[in-house]
Amino acid sequence: MDAEDIKKIDELFRRHVGEVTENFKHHVGIMTEDFQHKLDIVVEGHQMLSDKIDRLETRVDEVEANLSRRIDAVATDLSAHRKDTEAHGPVYRVKESGE
Repeated sequence: MDAEDIKKIDELFRRHVGEVTENFKHHVGIMTEDFQHKLDIVVEGHQMLSDKIDRLETRVDEVEANLSRRIDAVATDLSAHRKDTEAHGPVYRVKESGE
């Protein structure tokens, strides 16, 4: 084997290493894009869940406020009814439970 053969082998080797390097970079690029796409999907899913949780919290707050208003209205009606009943003296008598 002479210097010319070694030079050709070296050139072929370098060319092959270059091709392998380019091929590797290509595959890494594809994998990076695929990973980024999957990550984007996860982020989108988390955003959707966050939006749904926000809407649910709003609905729960509305239900809670509505329920609180209804309880207050029932308590007011009950209080008025009791006062009215007590105002009628001997005709009506309010008994506490346990009496």
